Amino acid sequence: MELSIAIFIGILYACGVFLLLRRSIVKVILGVFVLSNATNLIIFLAGGVERGGIGFVNENGEPAAAMSDPLPQALVLTAIVIGLGIAAYILVLKYQYFKVTGTHDLDQLKNTEQK
Repeated sequence: MELSIAIFIGILYACGVFLLLRRSIVKVILGVFVLSNATNLIIFLAGGVERGGIGFVNENGEPAAAMSDPLPQALVLTAIVIGLGIAAYILVLKYQYFKVTGTHDLDQLKNTEQK
């Protein structure tokens, strides 16, 4: 299970880096989002993947043997909320960028500076 998730994270990182190297600002923004999600999966995987473990303590006050660590889950949840806020902000910035320059190609931005 962990190996398949690790392979999927590697694919997400490869796609994110590929999108970051594109000329379109839209693809760069999508690359940042993909890298953010891949990083969230790494943090989640670091907490351990346990099947059937509950997140509560036993009647004796001892933690269950197969309990997942709740800290990475809380960190990922916080990162998702922050990522959604950043996504909304970046999309508004991209919209204003397109209104001012009339393009989303980063190479054509040099041509707009000469006008």
